[in-house]
Amino acid sequence: MKFKRKIKPYRAAAGGWGSLEATTRFVFDSKAALKNMRNLMRMNKARGFDCPGCAWGDDNKSTFSFCENGAKAVTWEATRRVVDPDFFARHSVTTLYAQSNYFLEYQGRLTHPLRYNAETDHYEPVSWDEAFALIGRHIKAMDNPDQMELYTSGRASNEASWLYQLFGRMLGTNNFPDCSNMCHEASGTGLKRSIGVGKGTIRLDDFDHADAIFVFGQNPGTNHPRMLHSLRHAADYGAKIVTFNTLRERGLERFADPQKPLEVVTSMAGTISSSYYQPNLGGDMAAVRGMVKALLEAHRASLAAGENGLFDQTFLNAKTQGVDAYLAAVDATSWADIVKQSGLSEQQIREAAAIYQSADRVIITWAMGITQHKHSVDTVREIVNLQLLFGQLGKKGAGLCPVRGHSNVQGNRTMGIDEKPNKAFLDALAAHFDFEPPRAPGHNTVEALNAMLQDQVKVLIALGGNLAAAAPDSPRTEEALSRCGLTVHISTKLNRSHLVPGHESLILPTLGRTERDMQASGSQFITVEDSFSMVHASEGVGIPLAETQRSETAIVAGIADAVFGKEKLDWLALAGDYNLIRNHIAATISGFADFNNKCDIPGGFYLGNAAAELRFNTPSEKAEFSAATLPASLFPQLEETHVPFTLQTLRSHDQYNTTIYGLDDRYRGVYGQREVVFIHPDDMQEMGFSEGQLVDIETLWNDGISRRVSGFKLVPYNIPRGNLAAYYPETNPLVPLSSFGDGSGTPTSKSVPVKLELTAAMSTQRIA
Repeated sequence: MKFKRKIKPYRAAAGGWGSLEATTRFVFDSKAALKNMRNLMRMNKARGFDCPGCAWGDDNKSTFSFCENGAKAVTWEATRRVVDPDFFARHSVTTLYAQSNYFLEYQGRLTHPLRYNAETDHYEPVSWDEAFALIGRHIKAMDNPDQMELYTSGRASNEASWLYQLFGRMLGTNNFPDCSNMCHEASGTGLKRSIGVGKGTIRLDDFDHADAIFVFGQNPGTNHPRMLHSLRHAADYGAKIVTFNTLRERGLERFADPQKPLEVVTSMAGTISSSYYQPNLGGDMAAVRGMVKALLEAHRASLAAGENGLFDQTFLNAKTQGVDAYLAAVDATSWADIVKQSGLSEQQIREAAAIYQSADRVIITWAMGITQHKHSVDTVREIVNLQLLFGQLGKKGAGLCPVRGHSNVQGNRTMGIDEKPNKAFLDALAAHFDFEPPRAPGHNTVEALNAMLQDQVKVLIALGGNLAAAAPDSPRTEEALSRCGLTVHISTKLNRSHLVPGHESLILPTLGRTERDMQASGSQFITVEDSFSMVHASEGVGIPLAETQRSETAIVAGIADAVFGKEKLDWLALAGDYNLIRNHIAATISGFADFNNKCDIPGGFYLGNAAAELRFNTPSEKAEFSAATLPASLFPQLEETHVPFTLQTLRSHDQYNTTIYGLDDRYRGVYGQREVVFIHPDDMQEMGFSEGQLVDIETLWNDGISRRVSGFKLVPYNIPRGNLAAYYPETNPLVPLSSFGDGSGTPTSKSVPVKLELTAAMSTQRIA
């Protein structure tokens, strides 16, 4: 596979013809064009399947309810290419390991269960019964249940996730590391501490009623493109869209709706952001603190003039606690510190505050640009503080909106994929199934990897995902996986994790979201939960490529049956009829009463949100202000004067999480390549570097471990000085496993202290 490598700035709006052209190209490249055209017409529709991409909600109004990247996800999954036993007979693990992540997944769908043979260095076919028996033997040989790690991807269904957690807890462990730990854990932690619920408080149609929408740390044009429709609609109807994002992103500037023919064939496009601010990486908390400082001055001036002030005092008195301590912290924060840390001028921050002040109804939305820093929990809580001051909860067009990543990452947590489950959930399991679940916290993802490195893990089961590519500190992560007694990967496609086997290793091929799931009682549907607490039914329509592929739910049930038999539960009966699983969910999880009947509701059903109803499940039963101070340093273990650059890892446009659909990043003007680093032109010039030169990026840390990647092309970009950006997983080796958020455990992938040096062998080379 050859790709034309070039750097060419993209001048058009996001969406539009470029989006249609890319979608068409991916549909035909799948070698199943007609099948995928039919699939796309059924995506996010009643009696169809939910998008296997992002967790944005469905408006149930559009003729075509998919975006470019959703189409890529479907065509990537629904391909005719296969990775079968003959493929593995031709390719050793060592030779496959040398290939790129794109190459691995491009080969096609896994079709047969496989077992790694260390003597031949090949995966070889194994029967399902043999695979389950091997897993059962390893689990039964463990000294204690906490020697097992049960990892979960955000794409797993509610039914599979609930069954998975029940299996683990009946065995006796809360070791449920998952992709949330690496992405949005700070949102859940911060929101729970502030308002008692770890989810957003708004519904999708609140965007139609907002006067202002503040967007922090996200690039919806690539990561959740359907959000652009909501932002564009809000902007068209007069809402001010105020963006805080370190990089200038095309999708946050202009958007041409691919579903509007005139915008496709002309240069017409709508403006998204009315104001666009570019804070330093990690500077968002300081920016919000500055907004509050400006608004506090205006509030006091209003009171001094005999007016009522700006803050919603009735709401503050009745529904919150800790406002005085918080405002004292605001007073104690100097403008000099705010400006230095945020990277914004005082004037810019005051401008943003004035927009907020003029709006009656405000939504604040954020993603991983907020959650992957050391002080992310405090940043989330600072956002909540601002909304609480003005009573921007519990009313139409206002609230808090963390934008989740994978399509059911929020549902996984609702179903109990949580290393720190709450007492009410465990009590419900205990009462319904008459057993005592474990109460001690289990491992998050970073803790699980450290346990593997210490030879404390006998069995790792990964329900989806690609842990080797997704986790930080890639060489240490791979070493961790290789130390496990048994690794089991439940996967649709070949990926990096399969190529770093434990002492024994299995690959179990699973059905995708797009495919028909036939079980003993007939065709099955599953459910997922989006970012707005809406639960949808999803039913695949495509014929599976091989009879040897099984659903995730059936695989989990098969593993549980191999361990327990029918002693605790008839697991295979549950796999034969997902209605039975949903009956158990209804009996053990709040909000799911009459679950099976609710699945027939067009568009899904709403789980509800206590905080949106101004009921706060906090110790005080009120919303809690956080009086945290700004961090003195983003890297307290280092001398900040010795940190030339702060790097963030991010996705390209032809990518979803670790899945690389192609080698283009159209909106950033990068084509046919991924090993690039975005840098401010003045920083490049000051260092004596030139556009297109290759550099090494080295992490500055204090643990004696060398972390370095080589041969990254310098690309000048609209990014604040001192800040860099580069793609993951290529730069995951730079993120220390020991660098994670306070209170969240999330790797700090958006704030990595680094330095640059010209690549030695190519110090004078420039690449076009």
